[in-house]
Amino acid sequence: MVLCALNRQLLRSSSSCCVFMARLQTSSRRRRCLYSSTHGFNQEETRQKLRAFPGGSVDLLKQDSGVAVLTINNPARMNAFSGSMMVDLEEKVSQLESWTEGKGLVVRGAAETFCSGSDLNAVRAISSPQDGMKMCMFMQDALTRLLRLPLVSVALVEGRALGGGAELTTACNFRLMAPGSVIQFVHKHIGLVPGWGGAARLVRIVGSQNALKLLGGAVKVDPERGLYVGLADGVLEADGDAPSAGTPLQQAEDWLRRYTEGPVPVIQAVKKVVLAGRELPLLEALQTEKEVFGTVWGAPANLRALASKSKHK
Repeated sequence: MVLCALNRQLLRSSSSCCVFMARLQTSSRRRRCLYSSTHGFNQEETRQKLRAFPGGSVDLLKQDSGVAVLTINNPARMNAFSGSMMVDLEEKVSQLESWTEGKGLVVRGAAETFCSGSDLNAVRAISSPQDGMKMCMFMQDALTRLLRLPLVSVALVEGRALGGGAELTTACNFRLMAPGSVIQFVHKHIGLVPGWGGAARLVRIVGSQNALKLLGGAVKVDPERGLYVGLADGVLEADGDAPSAGTPLQQAEDWLRRYTEGPVPVIQAVKKVVLAGRELPLLEALQTEKEVFGTVWGAPANLRALASKSKHK
């Protein structure tokens, strides 16, 4: 009886694993949204409504190194997201999902500022609860897909990351802070809580106690505090301290390289098994790990490595 029950559990896990693996695979088709009409959500309709509030852009540069740079570009408003920029972000995530040669991603803001959240002009225009919920679902979907990309991602935080900008940092695997930068979940000050998935992700990054402090106190997280609570994974060199270190973007790409060095299939496989371990129950995560392992075992990168290491040292 125990064996039968275990077999049934493994079959269910295997089925769930296949569904999860299908979500992880890159493809040219648009991914299935987190929300649907059963939630009162129509993605295309919401996309059209958001496009009615233009301004700024989200720019994507895919490099031969396999590391892309995603830039939040609206300096006149401290890189706040207009409605059209939210659509830009979702479209750029779709492009990255289909990027078979990608290994890493740097998310940054233009003009030495990360992002100040939502453009208040757009926020005031879509202030009805119904429209606010649709925008919330749209951005939750975009940022969840950003985190689930088979790329190792890092948020390069210069200047201020406020509100939705702070939430955007949590949709990356790592966060690097420049000297003088601040991450602050200011939602409480405007009578809100995070709605783009930032609270759920923050708890996983810093723990529930620290998350409650950062959200409840709208605490300004500088680089030192960021390292202490685990929100920051590193601090960049200040200008002039180490001239050879390069620009903040160069420093971020150099820092990320330690996690993206190697063949594309291997780096993407690493991201997939970590993502499975984070999001799935243990049995399903083990099944996913087995499936991903099968894609790299005996593959060219594995065979080359074995050929170059003929004996233990």
